[in-house]
Amino acid sequence: MVTLPIHGSHESYPVNPTKIIALGLNYRDHIAESHSVNVQGFTDEIPAEPILFPKTPNVLIGPGESIVIPRFVKDYGFEEPRVDHEAELALIITDRCKDVPAEDALAHVFGYTCMNDVSQRNLQTGDKSGWFRGKSLDTFGPIGPQVVLPGDIGDPQALNIRCRLNGRVAQESNTRHMIFSISEIIAFVSRNFTLMPGDIIMTGTPSGVGPLHHGDVVQVEIENIGVLENPVVEE
Repeated sequence: MVTLPIHGSHESYPVNPTKIIALGLNYRDHIAESHSVNVQGFTDEIPAEPILFPKTPNVLIGPGESIVIPRFVKDYGFEEPRVDHEAELALIITDRCKDVPAEDALAHVFGYTCMNDVSQRNLQTGDKSGWFRGKSLDTFGPIGPQVVLPGDIGDPQALNIRCRLNGRVAQESNTRHMIFSISEIIAFVSRNFTLMPGDIIMTGTPSGVGPLHHGDVVQVEIENIGVLENPVVEE
C-alpha cells in the first residue's frame, strides 16, 4: 500500500481506494492531439459529458518507485510499442456519497495530489473491450508526493500542471482549462457510482502526452502540491 504525507501535518495518508475513476478527453488541447495518440474512442469532438474509465488499485505506486513496462507486451510484436505518460490532478473522496450536487461537490474532497495516468497505447487501441487493460497494468498509476487538504490547495481550478521527461517539459497547462470542472466531475461520477472514502478521481490530462522508455525519469508537477518523480524500467 502507498502511504503519503499529509501537507502541513505530521500525519500520513494510506492510499487504499475501492475504485479509481479516471477522466478522458477533459482538456481541449489534448483532444486536438487525438490523431497522434491514435486510440479508439479518441476523437477531436468536445465530449457532451465526462468520459469515464477505470484504473484498478494495482496500478498504484509511490514517489520514486519504478513504472514497469511489462515483458509480455513484447510477445504481441507491435511494430511501435508505446507506453505514454499523462500528468493529472487527482482528488481523494472523504466520505460515502451519491448524487452529489455540483454546488456541494468540493465538500466531499479529502485532499488533492498528483497522478500519472500511464497508458499502454497498443492495448488501449486494440482491445475490443476498450481502455480497461491498457490503463490498469501494474505500476501504471504513480501517485504523490503528498496529499494537500482543501484548505491548503488554494483554488483547485487554477493550478499550473506540467510533466517533465528527463528534465524536459513535455506537458504544461492549468486546471482552469478543463472542459468539465472538478465540481461537475464529482457530481457526474457520483450520479453513476456510490463513492466511498478513499476513492480516487483523476481529472484528465492536457496535451503533450508521449512515450516512455527504459531509463527515463518522468515528473508530474502541480502547483501547491509538488513533484511526483518516477523512473521507468522494462521488465
